[in-house]
Amino acid sequence: MHLGHFSISLAVKDLAASRAFYEKLGFEVTGGQAEQNWLILQNGDSTIGLFQGMFERNVITFNPGWDARTNRLEEFIDVRDIQRHLKEQGLALATEADESTTGPASLALIDPDGNPVLIDQHAD
Repeated sequence: MHLGHFSISLAVKDLAASRAFYEKLGFEVTGGQAEQNWLILQNGDSTIGLFQGMFERNVITFNPGWDARTNRLEEFIDVRDIQRHLKEQGLALATEADESTTGPASLALIDPDGNPVLIDQHAD
């Protein structure tokens, strides 16, 4: 099962300092709004989200329906299908996608070490 494009969402203390650090590693800002305390940076197919004051912990993120440049994929597994599969595997979900809807939705679960995992579908 393909969960979608992978990225890491980092809970940062100082957005400007984190941006400068990752830019020195070759990352470029490709999205977000600094005035809203969040930026998306990429280096090749690697994606990092910087979020100041939005999350308590770093979040492992998957985006069904997107490629590495947030282009919509022609075919992908819907987050609700992923959710059903995860439940069949006996995993407990922290939040769930509404099964009665279509299009954008998300779910979250926590790994055994307490790391949040977000499956966040933006594509219709």
